[in-house]
Amino acid sequence: MSKRKRFVLVSLLLTLGLFGIQFIRVDYRYQAILLLGGLAYVFCGWALSEDLHKIEWLTALTLPVIYPVSVGLFYFLLPERMLSRLIILGIFGVGMYALLLTENIFTVAAIRTIQLLRAARAVGFLLTLVTAFFLFDTIWSFRLPFYANAILVGLASVPLIFQALWSVELTEDRIERRTVVYSLCLSLAIGELALALSFWPVTVSVGSLFLVTMAYVGLGISQYHFSGRLFRRTLYEYLGVGMIVLLTTYLVTKWG
Repeated sequence: MSKRKRFVLVSLLLTLGLFGIQFIRVDYRYQAILLLGGLAYVFCGWALSEDLHKIEWLTALTLPVIYPVSVGLFYFLLPERMLSRLIILGIFGVGMYALLLTENIFTVAAIRTIQLLRAARAVGFLLTLVTAFFLFDTIWSFRLPFYANAILVGLASVPLIFQALWSVELTEDRIERRTVVYSLCLSLAIGELALALSFWPVTVSVGSLFLVTMAYVGLGISQYHFSGRLFRRTLYEYLGVGMIVLLTTYLVTKWG
């Protein structure tokens, strides 16, 4: 079976799995979502197995596992309308297929130069932010204490940032020390922002978008730094986006 057929099959199976979870009793849905994540690792590992080597079984499969889990968690926050859920399922299936293509390019690019690498990094960056939004939105919807928000947001950020930074390094036999250090530092910063934001009367969507934007700023700057292309203009552009979103969040927050 060709790779593309494998990718299509895996995307369909995971989409059907996500659809089937809604028929499981509420008490067991979180366990079912974790099971979906485990199946995603097995299925995606099988689909990409030809080019996976050493640490790529961890790095290249991180996002393909977290993505369906995040969508599964977000899926049950939606209104119980079949149309909206079918739309999410369709978007998920397309996103899963695109993600498998992206990770395939990463694993090949770790061995030899490939022209589609820049496009793959853009898609991977986008799906990382989408996944982060789903996770942050789920965490924020629980209305947890400030320390729980900080811990959960920080922990959720670690693997997402780690795999995104690895996509710049693309090492197959080792994990660079700076990748680990930057992942932990950026995740800590996002967790601290979540802690501070817990004291603001923001809505779930606004809070999640703010955190995702800050992740976009930190991760974008770090990726440019890793690739040796972080110029002053690029830095100012990212910081400008962060300041605009911070100001917008402040203005749309109902303080009264």
